[in-house]
Amino acid sequence: MEKLRRAVNQIAYTPRSQRLATLSPLQLSLIPLLSLASSLFKLALSFRHQLHHFGLLRKNRLPVPVISVGNLTWGGNGKTPMVEFIALWLANSGISPLILTRGYGGADEARMLRRHLDGTSAKIGVGADRAATAACFIDRYGHINGLSVSSFERLCYEHDRDAGSHLDSDKIGVAILDDGMQHLSLWRDLEIVMVNGMMPWGNHQLLPLGPLREPLSALSRADIIVVHHADLVSEQNMKLIESTIREVTKSLPIYSTRMTPLYFFKVGTSFKLSLEATHNMIVLCVSAIGFADSFVRRIEKGDLLQMRPLHVDRLDFSDHHLLQTEDIDMIRVILQKLQAKFAAKPVVIVTEKDYDRDPEILGHLEPFEVWVLCSKLQVITQKGCSGDSFMKTMRRVLEVHDHV
Repeated sequence: MEKLRRAVNQIAYTPRSQRLATLSPLQLSLIPLLSLASSLFKLALSFRHQLHHFGLLRKNRLPVPVISVGNLTWGGNGKTPMVEFIALWLANSGISPLILTRGYGGADEARMLRRHLDGTSAKIGVGADRAATAACFIDRYGHINGLSVSSFERLCYEHDRDAGSHLDSDKIGVAILDDGMQHLSLWRDLEIVMVNGMMPWGNHQLLPLGPLREPLSALSRADIIVVHHADLVSEQNMKLIESTIREVTKSLPIYSTRMTPLYFFKVGTSFKLSLEATHNMIVLCVSAIGFADSFVRRIEKGDLLQMRPLHVDRLDFSDHHLLQTEDIDMIRVILQKLQAKFAAKPVVIVTEKDYDRDPEILGHLEPFEVWVLCSKLQVITQKGCSGDSFMKTMRRVLEVHDHV
């Protein structure tokens, strides 16, 4: 199954003009079947949108503003880091956010969010029916009655002045819909669409022939578009991405973000290591995330020369893959080969999502050490766009929706 997923993923990100030169005979034989499935998916998608358009499928509305963070393609778009970024901003402004996530793939993202947001007023609801999950949390904690989204600036000012003492921080003020773009059954006041700058649209085809969950025309539903991993993208490719977006929507704000590495911690301990600890190290990057290239590239690139490993190898699994005993054995074999080749003990580096999926199994790699790379999302300041202007844009769009 893992090999099949890899084969389909390569098809999805290979342009039609390069198929014959790039894909194997097996992959080429899969294309007609995938194309048929993609056509059926398009029909089902259109039918579903029509049902919502004519009101035949119910759209629930929460008693608090809803911010949706979603994407058009599968995996690696920075949705969860953006959800955390917004939740921290709200919590620090004295507004208690409720994050609504479906908990897909063993809820590794929910575990990571809980760890990062521990000690804040943020709450995390996990469940496929996001409206029902929200109702349970609102019944339990209550919500801020009559909180207009246009009062965000006032709340932020009050929080800066006196730590938000006028607010009941336990009551829910805003809901954040994680992976919400295709969750049409819940009304949202603000739609943020994340784009993977390193691999934005693949072959431009719908699932499963391509990576698109909706046609590119769906970008017209967005209020804000964010190009993630922008620091790893050339200026020319950034212009191509913006040009594609502008073909659909002329005026929406486009922001750029990156993942900024902070430090490592060793699995099995709370011991933190600086980024410079990788200097002259032999590194094996092991990951089961949506887009592993960004993770590996950041280690290889050194991120402003803070990380300077001597050699970087990699082992990628499918997104949300749960490591098994045989996977640990395979990793151990690779580590032993690297140790023999370089006459130095290599270290395994994983992402926080991989760690939170199953922290215990990574300890079975002893005597080899496993380090977890901790990072945070950062809005890149360029062309007058910054983290502050991103927040102002969010507030402005929410104010417009508040008066509709």
